[in-house]
Amino acid sequence: MGKVWFVGAGPGAPDLITVRGARLLAEAGAILYTGSLVAETVLQWAGKDCEIADSKSMDLEQVTAWLLERAQRHATVVRLQTGDPTLYGVLAELARPLDAAGIPVGIVSGVSSAMASAAAAGECLTLPEVTQTVIFTRLSDRTRMPEGESLTALAAHGCTLCIFLSIERIAAVVEHLTVAGWARTAPVVVVHKATWPDEELVLRGTLEDIAGRCRDAGVERQALILVSPALGARSRAAGQSSKLYDAAFPRRFRPAREAGSASDERETDAT
Repeated sequence: MGKVWFVGAGPGAPDLITVRGARLLAEAGAILYTGSLVAETVLQWAGKDCEIADSKSMDLEQVTAWLLERAQRHATVVRLQTGDPTLYGVLAELARPLDAAGIPVGIVSGVSSAMASAAAAGECLTLPEVTQTVIFTRLSDRTRMPEGESLTALAAHGCTLCIFLSIERIAAVVEHLTVAGWARTAPVVVVHKATWPDEELVLRGTLEDIAGRCRDAGVERQALILVSPALGARSRAAGQSSKLYDAAFPRRFRPAREAGSASDERETDAT
């Protein structure tokens, strides 16, 4: 009896998979990957004799059967998923029959496209005294949103929103945010295929024009929408600084420095 690992492939670039994930791909006797979402370049870490299959044409029952059968023949089986396995996937549904069959299951984290998109755009998701909260969400579609989790309700908080699986309905996203009170001039960043070699595209706009920019660029799938009061912080005048490196803020390994200390006096004399 082997062990089935759910491994996050990360956002796209093959070297953004974790070291643990790459090691498991190298050890795996069988790998089932989501070919419609995972960049095939990530499979470069697989062993030359590994059995590799694409699940894009499989339904849930077929995926489950594939994993159950391979776990009878291989010590290590990998289900390779885009981003992180615990976010917007079917981990629980796939793990239940494995648990019932007594097959051990492991999970390896992956870099989420939310973080990869912010990095690709050179943006921060949080900013001192501007926003300290990040919400991962999506529009309601075939998967209905639970009570109280509509995009309008979440957007009303005014914090950072990382909106997944909704780019094909960007106009509806804009409508929800404006109803929630966001200005039409609020900045928006859309990142298509973050970190994918030669395919990444970063679009910048406002709620007023982002739908048109996406349409003109042909972006209608595999894109993350970032909306945040922190967007563009690098080009603004300096605001409130983080307390992390504040000289007056005591840390475990660094005592607070009082105003008027010797170093402060030296700086004053220098000016």
